[in-house]
Amino acid sequence: QVQLVESGGGLVQPGGSLRLSCAASGILFRFFRMGWYRQAPGKERELVALITTDYKLNYVDSVKGRFTIARDNAKRTVDLQMNSLNPEDTAVYFCRADGVSGMDFWGKGTLVTVSS
Repeated sequence: QVQLVESGGGLVQPGGSLRLSCAASGILFRFFRMGWYRQAPGKERELVALITTDYKLNYVDSVKGRFTIARDNAKRTVDLQMNSLNPEDTAVYFCRADGVSGMDFWGKGTLVTVSS
């Protein structure tokens, strides 16, 4: 059974930091491209950051220089370090694993709220 379990969300003040983590099980993790997505209230889900199997990185413009994605194939985890958070970063953050042959898995999400 495939599981992606996100953790690390919570309430943080503007300018603060959070580290999200996604633990994967049931998949050959090293063969999957891993991504973090977010969905703010009333908005569509958007890609935040992506890391490929060969460690290529991609970020949405709004988080460049503030967020860092990293994977650990041995631990089967993908983390998202989020710095200089602002209220526009408030959203549910989802972990995604997509691989060959259309294999595509999502976690249930973790809520990040940036507010004073």
